[in-house]
Amino acid sequence: MALPANTWKNAMHDTTFEYLQPTDDQKARMQRVRDAAKAYAAVLNAELPDGPDKTFVIRSHRTTAMWANVAITRQADGSARA
Repeated sequence: MALPANTWKNAMHDTTFEYLQPTDDQKARMQRVRDAAKAYAAVLNAELPDGPDKTFVIRSHRTTAMWANVAITRQADGSARA
């Protein structure tokens, strides 16, 4: 069943699928988050036994790291953070 045409628009900001150029401050914050995520990923990789659970954990961590960077560049409503 298809959603009404305006349903997704009501749920997402107009810039949801656009590139937002981060400010210099945002770039620095994003780098700190990436560095922390990389360090945590190294711990996960070293401490978790190989297998599907480890794969799931590391892939999920990669997703949360990506969304952390999105959160730095967007307001709660999805609009660009200045």
